[in-house]
Amino acid sequence: MIRRAVLLLLASLLLCAGVGQAQAAGYRYWSFWDRDGDHWVYAPQGPSTARPSDGDVQGFRFAVSEDSKDAARPRGTADFKAICAKTPARDGKKRVALLLDFGTTKDAPSGETPPPARTACAQVSPDATTGEALAAVAKPLRYDTNALLCAISGYPEKGCGEQVSKKQPPTAEKKHTSDGGPSLGLVAGIAVVVALGGAAVWQVRRRA
Repeated sequence: MIRRAVLLLLASLLLCAGVGQAQAAGYRYWSFWDRDGDHWVYAPQGPSTARPSDGDVQGFRFAVSEDSKDAARPRGTADFKAICAKTPARDGKKRVALLLDFGTTKDAPSGETPPPARTACAQVSPDATTGEALAAVAKPLRYDTNALLCAISGYPEKGCGEQVSKKQPPTAEKKHTSDGGPSLGLVAGIAVVVALGGAAVWQVRRRA
């Protein structure tokens, strides 16, 4: 029984080591946001169906995210008056302030460089969708067959919501390991298991 318990403990340590070195999956895509007061809220609809009101502020951010809960928010100032200051109101039109954050080089597809973030004021018909407002100020847009927004102002040139891997950040333990070798924490754990196993065997022999 003691030997079996020791083997189970050793197996658990090895399994934990494998999990720690695993990579979490994410997706590279344009996320869509609504401005609520002084913070961003993940939009409940896609830009092709959302219909903003006059004076609304919306944002887009290109990044690698696992899901909407950890999606990166647009960066920069997002104030309607500032963004649309040079676009006077017109009868029969609405103004929508847009913030376009093309993300970082870390999240960019291979061989591509993200343009700097910018803002734009779209003046469109009262029933226009966010997609139509975006098309008025940030062409060319690219969509896939499922109406997923793939590119804004031509960025990125290729790809659309593809799955990518996100490497886990190195821990303090991993910094002391050799290339591809086990961590010191794992080695120490195995040493403890071996020691416990040896002690258990010694106890059994002593009693015999």
